[in-house]
This record gives sequence, structure tokens and C-alpha cells, in this order.
Amino acid sequence: METVEEGSKPAVVQGTAVASPYDHHTKQDTHNEVRDPTGPGVGTKQETRCNDPIFAFLLYGNIAAIAAVVSIYGTDAFYSSIEDSSTTTDGYDYSGYIYATMVLGLFSIIFSGLTLPVMMCIPELLVKMSLFFMVGLSGAMMVMSWLYGNILGGILGTIFFAIFLCYAKAVWSRIPFASVNLLTACTAIKKNLFTVIVAYLFIALALAWSLLWAVALAGVSNKVIVESDVPFEQNQVSWGYLFLLFLSYFFTHQVIQNTLHCVVAGTVGTWWFSPADSGCGAVLGSLCRSLTTSFGSICFGSLLVAIVQATRALANAARDNENQILVCIATCILACLESILEYFNKWAFVYVGLYGYSYIEAGKQVMGLFKNRGWEAIIADDLISNVFFFLSLCVGLICAAIGYGLGVGQEQWFVNAPYNSEVGYTCSVLGFIVGLVLTSILMSTIASAVNTVIVCFAEGPAEFEANHPELSAKMRETWLQFYPNCGC
Repeated sequence: METVEEGSKPAVVQGTAVASPYDHHTKQDTHNEVRDPTGPGVGTKQETRCNDPIFAFLLYGNIAAIAAVVSIYGTDAFYSSIEDSSTTTDGYDYSGYIYATMVLGLFSIIFSGLTLPVMMCIPELLVKMSLFFMVGLSGAMMVMSWLYGNILGGILGTIFFAIFLCYAKAVWSRIPFASVNLLTACTAIKKNLFTVIVAYLFIALALAWSLLWAVALAGVSNKVIVESDVPFEQNQVSWGYLFLLFLSYFFTHQVIQNTLHCVVAGTVGTWWFSPADSGCGAVLGSLCRSLTTSFGSICFGSLLVAIVQATRALANAARDNENQILVCIATCILACLESILEYFNKWAFVYVGLYGYSYIEAGKQVMGLFKNRGWEAIIADDLISNVFFFLSLCVGLICAAIGYGLGVGQEQWFVNAPYNSEVGYTCSVLGFIVGLVLTSILMSTIASAVNTVIVCFAEGPAEFEANHPELSAKMRETWLQFYPNCGC
């Protein structure tokens, strides 16, 4: 690989024929008087090397271990479950639900794709609508609790409704800046639509892993719990196996999720600093780096969250045992710790994807950037995530209606199906789940783009102004209007 001069800007697409998106940085630095290129929190390209490789090997070992468990214990359990199901069948035909799922999946992809131009056309209106929706939802929960005589629920609902009202009033002035952030992120994704295809591929990979893990869990349960003739609650050895299985499951899922986050960060970085190089090549270059030199760092951060998630899942599984109060307290503490780690990872992996930092250095850099520029309040705002939830819910409800129509209008599909007397409602629930999940995939991709836009705007406003003047003007205007004391 080419040598890197100290303090130089990173090539977001390293190791390819694509030019560095930071080649313009030297010529344009004079436009950004507030930047100190040598100060903390300002990213620089790191030497091309495999960071935190030991954690990548831990992931490989984890996958190999689950594969070994499946081959040794899981196969018999899997085939025995198939035989049991075949001997107890009542002649049900599930093909109708399969057909419905395929149709609903197609509609979900279409409607979720339509959310992208909608967000680009009316971003500010969507932010306001989603904020009103959250306030209205909390108010509806409060009213329902009081109507049904749930005093505790009514009191808590009233408190949360008041909190949401105060939150809406406090963040109302920040809606224009959040809207421009959303518009910029959607524009970047639109110019790099291949990221959405990569996102669906990663989701398919996550599904395959879930199926493999489920077979391994069945095999371990059959071998350790059933053959020992000891109840699960009293089998102390099984808790250790259960923790390892939980850790394995969450570790791999976190890696899949965070790898996609880094892929989007690197792609948006290319679009930000060198828009001419955007497209399929930029996505593939970012994907290559995320799966090679940055993969160990991704595994490092993912393992930290997975340990907390596995411990929390184990605590939830132990709720029926003694000392339930202590278990509940431990669960709450673990939930808070998990949120903190996920919040840290969300920003750290932006720097991993942009500059190739190791995990620890990425966290230091990105938090130093926000701290030095006084942006702590900005990253605390969660306005845009409300939009993602609102749109995912809308698509889910539309697909639920389509599912009900399929169940009622295509009765020949469900003649021998289970619950055929309520097939409309069953397909409605199926449509809601499919629509919600598939839309959430696109929303997670845009969410990663939003996080990258915020970091890039703090780190490279001059490049943004040169490459995307219209969007830059909107963002600067809204930023200076509501945050006049912060440079940009």
C-alpha cells in the first residue's frame, strides 16, 4: 500500500483506483478558520494495517465453535424435530402464508423505497409530524390507563406525557437543523443506492446466523438438559452454556450491524469529500475496508456490547428464581450500560469507517471532536430517529392492510391453512411485521448516514461547501441561526 504522510487526510476508498476524497483538503483549509488540523478530535488517515486483530480471530473462533456444535449435537436435534412435526401434522398447508409473505415483502420493499424521496421532499414536516406522533402516543397511553382504572399506569403515563411535552418544546427550535441533516443523509444514500442492497445482504446474513444458532441451541438443550434428566431451572451447568450461547449470538449480530454502519460511514465520507467518486465503487471500497483492516476494531466494540447483552439476557432468564428484586436491579443497570456502550459505538464506528482508526482511538477522536466544538447537545437530540420509527410504523400499517386484503381476497390460498377462519387477521399481523422489519433496514442505513453527516460537518465544513454548496448553505444557515456561538 502507498505510504501516508503524517497529518494527511484519509482516502475513504483505500486500495482502489478511486482518488482520495480528501485531496481537496489542503487547498480548502483556508475557508475553515476555526479548524486546528493538529488538534484533538480532527480525524486523519491512519496507516493501513489490521487494527485490533485479536478480536477478529475471536469472532472467527465463535463462528467455528457454533458450526462445530451444530455438526456434533445440532443435526440430530434438528432432524428429530422435523420427524416429530411430520408425525403430529394435521394436514395443514402453509403455502398460502408463504405466498402472502412474498407478496407482502415485495410491497414492503416498494413502500420503504418510496420513503426516501418523501424524506427528501418534506424532511422538516416529517420531523414535526413524528414529534407530534410521539407526544400523541404518550397522551393516548395516559388516557387509556385512566379510562381502564389503572392508577399506577395513569400516573406514570401523565408523567411521561408531561416529559414529552417539555421535550417537544425544548427541541422545537432545532427541527430545521435536524431536517437539513436528514435531507443531506438521504441525498448521500440516493447517490449510493448500492448501500441499500448491501444492507439487505447483511440482513440475510443475520437471518442465516440466527437459524444456525437456533440449531446449535436445540442441540445443546437436547444434549445437556434433556439427557441429564435435571430440570433447566436447577441445572447450574446449563447457565454457563446458556451464557456462552447468548454471547455468541449477540456478538455476531453486533458485528453484522456495526460492519454495515462502517460501510455507510465510509461511503458517505466519499460522497462528502469527493462526490465524483460516489457510486458502486465507493461502496465496495468501504465494504472491503470494513471486512479487512477495520474488522478487528468492529469486533472489539461489538464484543463489549455483546457481553452486556448476554448478561442481561441471562438475568431476564433468571427472573423466576429467588432474589427477584436483585435480578431486576441488575437488569436495569445492565440496560443502562448497554445503552451507553451502544451510544459510544454509534459515533466511534463513524471514525473507524472514515479514517481507519482502532476502536479505542476512534472513540477518543470523535468524542474529542464534539467536546472541543461544544456539540454535546447536538448528539443528544434524537429527533431524526423519531422520523425513522414513524415511517417504519406507517409502512407496517399499510402492509398490514394489504395483508388483510390478501387473506380475504385470496381464500383459495388458505383452504387447508391453520387458523383459516381468521386468515385475514393472521395475514394482517404478518404484513405488519414484514413491513416494519424491511423498512427498518433502510432506516438503519439512513441513520448511519445521518451520524456520519454530523461528524463530517463538524470535521470538514469547507469540503462540504465546495462539493455540495446548496446543502452546505442550508446547513450553515440553520446551524448559525440556532447555535450562533458555535463555529462551523
